[in-house]
Amino acid sequence: MNSPSPPRSPWQQFYGAIHSLRRRWYGKHARHLPRPVISVGNLHWGGSGKTPLVAAIAAHLRDRGLAVCILSRGYGSRGRGVRVVSAGQGLLLDARTAGDEPALLAGELPGVAVVVGPDRYQDGLEALARLAPAPELFLLDDGFSHLALARDLDLVAFPVADPFGGGRLFPSGRLREPLAAIRRANAVILTGAPDWGGRGAALASALLSRGFTGPGFASVTRPGTPRLAGGEPLPAGARVLLVTAIARPAAFTALARDLGLDIAGELSFPDHHLYTDASLDRIADAFRSSGAAAVLVTSKDRVKLLGRLDVLGVPLAELPIRADPEPAFWEWLDREIARLRETPSTRSPDSEAAS
Repeated sequence: MNSPSPPRSPWQQFYGAIHSLRRRWYGKHARHLPRPVISVGNLHWGGSGKTPLVAAIAAHLRDRGLAVCILSRGYGSRGRGVRVVSAGQGLLLDARTAGDEPALLAGELPGVAVVVGPDRYQDGLEALARLAPAPELFLLDDGFSHLALARDLDLVAFPVADPFGGGRLFPSGRLREPLAAIRRANAVILTGAPDWGGRGAALASALLSRGFTGPGFASVTRPGTPRLAGGEPLPAGARVLLVTAIARPAAFTALARDLGLDIAGELSFPDHHLYTDASLDRIADAFRSSGAAAVLVTSKDRVKLLGRLDVLGVPLAELPIRADPEPAFWEWLDREIARLRETPSTRSPDSEAAS
């Protein structure tokens, strides 16, 4: 695995210089929350397997007895201000108000709080003030490029299907930041890997030329049992219409095919699509003409479609997936968490928020 050579076009160099200036400015002005912050993010525009990874890490920390709060921007949501999506006892807001990924995380992670808002520093302060128990640790969802909030650990996901995004920045490439930004990361995770063996280490080695010096790990995507909205499993080999609003629908199709499902057709919408009434009618028309037994969606899409297709006579089914990082990742993370908790904390909210 080799990372591509740095792009040399004038536009790419200019765009990279802007990112460098931004990083330096926030290096001096980032605000600090009074609890440890772990960021889980990526360098790509979507489709890195980040959300299942966030869910796996949050569940692991919760099961270790920590009070965890996920902070998210709530991308694509129609809500305003700081919103508590879950206080740890289940979903409090719908996907349109919370955002699809926060709603998914809130529904799947009992015992984990989820808070969304445009300013994740203020979100964290609100969480400390309003939640009981107060968070002992924050997970910053999609946080690698959110430099306004200081973090104690930066974990970066790289999708196995397109780990380096072609090596180019937007708009001609698929990267948010230059690959050299990875030097800020504490660890990298290759997501969607077919197996664990040596793949994470190969990723870390490929990034050495970009200044990365931390460890690399691999995470396998494990599909669950496809189930109808009522909870009953789909029969083996069931004929399904795939409907997605995710960045990489091909990966979802591959999982469904590997499970032996009969794919009657595929209907893809843009990532984070909110599913308007016109979208629902389009799904219903495609379903009726496909001969499928159900519409099969991702967990992220289920939170936006649940209850809305029933009135159109369209059965909804979900194919759940989970991230399964290699054991070495959990050993490394546990050591890092212990180090953060054992270090005498000098964290305090910034003066402007405390005043």
